[in-house]
Amino acid sequence: MSAPEVLVVGRSGVDVYPLQVGVGLEDVETFGKFLGGSAANVSVAAARLGRRAALVTGVGDDPFGRFVRRALRELGVDDAHVVVDPDHLTPVTFCEILPPDDFPLYFYRRPTAPDLQLTAEGLDLDAVRGADLLWLTLTGFCEEPSRAAHHAALAARGRRSHTVLDLDHRPVFWTSREAAGEQARRALEGVTVAVGNQDECAVATGETDPDRAADALLAAGVELAVVKQGPRGVLGATREQRVTVPPTPVEVVNGLGAGDAFGGSLIDGLLAGRPLEEVLTRANAAGAIVASRLECSTAMPTAAEVDAHVARARTVRPPVESAARA
Repeated sequence: MSAPEVLVVGRSGVDVYPLQVGVGLEDVETFGKFLGGSAANVSVAAARLGRRAALVTGVGDDPFGRFVRRALRELGVDDAHVVVDPDHLTPVTFCEILPPDDFPLYFYRRPTAPDLQLTAEGLDLDAVRGADLLWLTLTGFCEEPSRAAHHAALAARGRRSHTVLDLDHRPVFWTSREAAGEQARRALEGVTVAVGNQDECAVATGETDPDRAADALLAAGVELAVVKQGPRGVLGATREQRVTVPPTPVEVVNGLGAGDAFGGSLIDGLLAGRPLEEVLTRANAAGAIVASRLECSTAMPTAAEVDAHVARARTVRPPVESAARA
């Protein structure tokens, strides 16, 4: 696929999940191995919904790197833009699964990882310009040379729709919250859509209130601000419209990956040109489906599964709040 419809840039690796739920890692005896990394998961989520997705990332010249590339292909993602780094190992991430709301992550990425060694010179700028949607994550701006590569991508893109920044803030990758906020604000100058949870939006804007955070993101120049509020649902704001879509209840097995499923569905909705309420409703449904499953990448839902979840949720959820902006 020389001209991917969706180009996702960022983190990849191997997720190692315990197969015993509700116990600490020190007591786990068996594990499952899965494709992981936020950007990798988002690319898979978009592919599962029928989008032609490619991932720009780096992996080590090692067995786990070969696993990542093979898993991407098997899950429908073009791996032609994956760089093999001979100097750094493919990262591994362990998690604890302590439902309903405790899922600690342990990143084995020190001192760095191949996906943070992407260079501006190594980017396929024709693919960056040609993709219908470009998805970047804040993590990619945490260190050089990845930071320069991401800014080169934004410069080549020229703030074309749709250019999306996932505010994905992982404190372990940053020297401080303030450093993350500074890089987020620089990156926002080149994007048309920003998406994050309340805390991530606060890192970028300094605003803890969802509406004020959305206003700040719009003031920074984005066309659509998406603020995920957990049990309060998700807020989507443009200069003309503001919609809050409530969550749908599920029995949570593993909350990790839900945000990436949300992202893949957001991509699908933006490219399909759906109304904002429908985009957010379907994205919420995709996230809920993955939260009810153990794994992340291989748990990403199909369009039919999202349709079915949305249909069931309509019978139980409260109404959507929507307001036009003056």
